[in-house]
Amino acid sequence: MKIKTNLIEAHILKQTEAGNKYLIMKRAADQKYPNIWQMTTGKIDKDEKAYEAAIREIKEETNLDINELYVVPNINYFYDNKDDSITIIPVFVAIVKKDNDIKLSSEHSEYKWSNAKEAKELFAWQGQKQSLDIIEDYFTGKNMNLYFTKISK
Repeated sequence: MKIKTNLIEAHILKQTEAGNKYLIMKRAADQKYPNIWQMTTGKIDKDEKAYEAAIREIKEETNLDINELYVVPNINYFYDNKDDSITIIPVFVAIVKKDNDIKLSSEHSEYKWSNAKEAKELFAWQGQKQSLDIIEDYFTGKNMNLYFTKISK
């Protein structure tokens, strides 16, 4: 069995007076996993660090510039029977302040800003929902015992 670490997940967070909002995007019908709602995902390029891939993928998929990037103290993972591998996925959260310049890539057909409850209801996979719970608990102050590493860009 192989262990792979070639993917990232990055949640995009906007903190508002009305509470935290998360950018979720619907996969285009012609993409792998068509029509599912997700956060930013993508491959890590050769000689690229995972957090660099998160920054790049956010820009490519949304055209947003991030203000802050944090490592979420959680990983996602899945098994692929085609090559008998387990993929381990680091999870990040990016905070944005300016959100009016969103331009989706061809990978997604639509987007919306959702609260954590709605986003969790729309996400397909349990690992993504779990990461969102951890992020929401941290950024609402419900669990300040968590440690999020801030990445200096």
